[in-house]
Amino acid sequence: MDIKQLWKNCLVEIEAGVSKANFSTWFKNTSILKEEEGVIYVAVPNEFVRDWLKTKYHKLISKTIADGYETMRAVEYVITKIEPDRQESPKTNEVQINKELPLKDLYISPEDNLNPRYRFDSFIVGTFNELAYAASQAIIENPGTKYNPFFVYGSTGLGKTHLIQAVGNSIKEKYPNKKAHYMTLEKFATDFINSLQGNKANSFKEKYRKYDLLIIDDIQFIGKMEKIQEELFHTFNTFYESNKQIIFSSDKHPNHIPELADRLKSRFAAGMIVDVSEPEYESRLAILKVKLRELGIGLDQDILEYISSAIQGNIRELEGSLNTIVCQYRLKNRPLTLPEVKNLLKNNIRPKKNVAIKDVVKIVTNHYNLEEASVYEKTRRKEIVKARQVVMYILREDFNVSYPLIGQKLGGKDHTTVIHSYLKIKEDLKNDQQLVQELEQIRVMFK
Repeated sequence: MDIKQLWKNCLVEIEAGVSKANFSTWFKNTSILKEEEGVIYVAVPNEFVRDWLKTKYHKLISKTIADGYETMRAVEYVITKIEPDRQESPKTNEVQINKELPLKDLYISPEDNLNPRYRFDSFIVGTFNELAYAASQAIIENPGTKYNPFFVYGSTGLGKTHLIQAVGNSIKEKYPNKKAHYMTLEKFATDFINSLQGNKANSFKEKYRKYDLLIIDDIQFIGKMEKIQEELFHTFNTFYESNKQIIFSSDKHPNHIPELADRLKSRFAAGMIVDVSEPEYESRLAILKVKLRELGIGLDQDILEYISSAIQGNIRELEGSLNTIVCQYRLKNRPLTLPEVKNLLKNNIRPKKNVAIKDVVKIVTNHYNLEEASVYEKTRRKEIVKARQVVMYILREDFNVSYPLIGQKLGGKDHTTVIHSYLKIKEDLKNDQQLVQELEQIRVMFK
């Protein structure tokens, strides 16, 4: 195997899934150093890149390598001095970074980075987020003195970013002289790394400490990055001592962020920590009505009630389902019927999450007229391999079971085998209509 070519192929795939600025910052001067017994060793230039790749991009890297090297067991990161002839032209990277900016400036001011669409007049308040909303209103009235820091956590797609950016937009309007700025932790880390590489540490400190309100999204990725934690700690102290407001969001409580320093946990706990959960039925219904009002489209009440009952995930899933319906509504140029809506959403409705792995095996093997035990056996029979791959795909796609657990429960398979099976079915579904129909028939059995 040509490991240099393997990494080149992987970088092409990775570049398509991340921004050009992040690709240039985190994947520049990386390579595959060696492969030993299925372990791929990725060479990185310094500890910051190593920590960030392990924390933020490890799943993407592992998945991409596994696609091209099926016997991969694990990925390790090794700090290695990069020889000059292996480095990319810095001019190319500078052009890539600068290309991103002009179009973005048309919609979001680079000074505050706040999306003007995120406002409280389009924010639905329900039991799932009412405490977070109440705290945010208190902050707007007294920024920097009440609930500082403000830490919001909850699963993805529940409106955390909308909430924290709405605070920023409200403070901008209420206090024209106050400077606010929104950013992700990834941007904070990228700026910090670039400042070190360019010997501009002081300008980095001045850049962020000039603001009266600093909002940092996705703070959960900071756990294993000691240097970034240290810089955030000092930035935090400067804001706190100056009565300047700082807001964080995360997909988990600070006590559950791996390897987070105790002093940061203590700082977070000194302010206000609130969670945002999944919206209940009434809130889902209200969210749909607000979205439809914004779009200038009406749907019958029975259709809205069906969507609110059927889509029980996060707000993003709810909006995605609504977008599917609105698109069809505009294509047909007429109101949709309830049966039409049910047909449109049949693939958006996930099965119940309390199905056991053995139940999935039973349903899939029954569909293919196979013995349940055959899925656990070491065999290359085509019909059994396909059934096993379908089981793995459903467990991962519909029930979000981890790759290692799937492999463990299905005869002690390696997690890379599970990744390969999942990706194969996912790819086959794009072109194999019979497989699409089989999956639809199988999924009906879980409802």
